[in-house]
Amino acid sequence: MSGSLLEAISLSLLQRLDPERAHDLGLVGLKSISLLMKTPVAAAHLAVHCCNLNFAHPLGLAAGFDKNGDYIDALGRLGFAHLELGTVTPRPQAGSPKPRMFRIPKQQALINRMGFNNKGVDHLVSQLKNSCYAGVRGVSIGKNADTAIENAHNDYVECFRKVYAHADYVAVNVSSPNTLRLRELQGHEGLERIIGALMLERLKLASQHAKQVPLLVKVGPDLDAEQVQALADHLQALKVDGVIATNTSTRLTLLDPQLPNPEKGGLSGAPIHASSLNVIRLLRAKLGPRFPIIGVGGITDASHALASLKAGANLLQVYTGFALRGRALINEIIDAL
Repeated sequence: MSGSLLEAISLSLLQRLDPERAHDLGLVGLKSISLLMKTPVAAAHLAVHCCNLNFAHPLGLAAGFDKNGDYIDALGRLGFAHLELGTVTPRPQAGSPKPRMFRIPKQQALINRMGFNNKGVDHLVSQLKNSCYAGVRGVSIGKNADTAIENAHNDYVECFRKVYAHADYVAVNVSSPNTLRLRELQGHEGLERIIGALMLERLKLASQHAKQVPLLVKVGPDLDAEQVQALADHLQALKVDGVIATNTSTRLTLLDPQLPNPEKGGLSGAPIHASSLNVIRLLRAKLGPRFPIIGVGGITDASHALASLKAGANLLQVYTGFALRGRALINEIIDAL
């Protein structure tokens, strides 16, 4: 039996299980066989220099897939040029009650309300220290659910301080819909408080570690044109190093009304691709040609990937498409590039 056929059968079996259970089992299985896998080598002309970092090619894995860094090396062997780990919080937290992830297979979509479930930043740091993955390693940071929104900057700074020596870049997640009031931090006052505190901390850490780790902000797909314009102004004024567009959507109206709407939460997958593209285009138009943008949201095939690059993204990330299609999606996108 060929490796690709075995992968297809395994993926089909996993998709019959509860989505979160399938996700966990799939990662365990990947880790057990990853040492037998040969990591594909991308053509040299696909290399990208972005945020003062060198990427073997544009495609990476989005935050949320490996929150705790337990599978860094196994995922890296699939051929991703970068992995974004997390979102991680200062203290471990269980997240929302289960079930909290739901498939909509006819629309290549997921709905989740995970709620930043993770083992805490100290665990992630220990995994980063033990990793052999040679690609770019990003870390997405957030706040604990029980931290008041007014004190959120303290959580971000604590995570930033702990991951700094081991991360190639840090993503500031202020756009998850599953932590109460978190998206308020996309506004000017919230961003200024958090990014201002992180920039001050970076001055100390850069001197201590002899490197300046790029800071990127992850934004949501549900912003209108006026909000994106204002956000772009804030990002430039705060001198962040890049933007990740976009997180999951709360607009469940993007789903086919003829299909049952299973649950509330953040929508990801093919239905949000147009919204993500729109935010990328607006950001690129406002931020100019050199500002780094990572495009993520609804990339479930190569045409979506190419469209995100055409809209203005420098780099790409996948999550739902990879969860649904496995390594076939990675190969398809890299071949198309």
